[in-house]
Amino acid sequence: MRKFGLIVAGFGGQGVLFVGQLLAHAAVIEGKQVAWIPSYGPEMRGGTAHCMVAIAEREISSPLVEEPDAVMVFNRPSLDKFEPIIIKGGLLLVNSSMVDRPPVRRDLQVYPIAANTLAEQLGNSRVANMIMLGALVKLTGIVSIDSVLQALQQVLPEHRRDLLTLNQKALELGAASFKVA
Repeated sequence: MRKFGLIVAGFGGQGVLFVGQLLAHAAVIEGKQVAWIPSYGPEMRGGTAHCMVAIAEREISSPLVEEPDAVMVFNRPSLDKFEPIIIKGGLLLVNSSMVDRPPVRRDLQVYPIAANTLAEQLGNSRVANMIMLGALVKLTGIVSIDSVLQALQQVLPEHRRDLLTLNQKALELGAASFKVA
């Protein structure tokens, strides 16, 4: 498997860095090589934050993801910034609950997912990030949902353990939110 590059982007507080970290942990559980680079700085308080995740079977020579295979965007500024750099034929997951325009490029596989709306149906809008991650895992197969759940148990702080079941439901809902052609 060649290096799979992903960028996850949105406003600070939407859990985009956590999604990248969780995906990286899941890949390690499966014995894959991983690089995770968060970018947040002053953006943590509502500006645009993002992270890069590179996953491969062999050692990763550069952790940078300059031409991502996939991009997951949670807001309009992230779509504006990262849509242009996705590889031709790449995957673009858009949180359609928060993004008010369709993608411009026609050479991408685009999946609009109403993540916030679906999360609210589960009773907690904060799991929109898990819905998007569930969709990514279903679309790419880069890791399994089981590995993501194992990673979640490892990285979720003790005082948040009561959210494991809700996060599992959100992952499963995201994976079931569309049909893969």
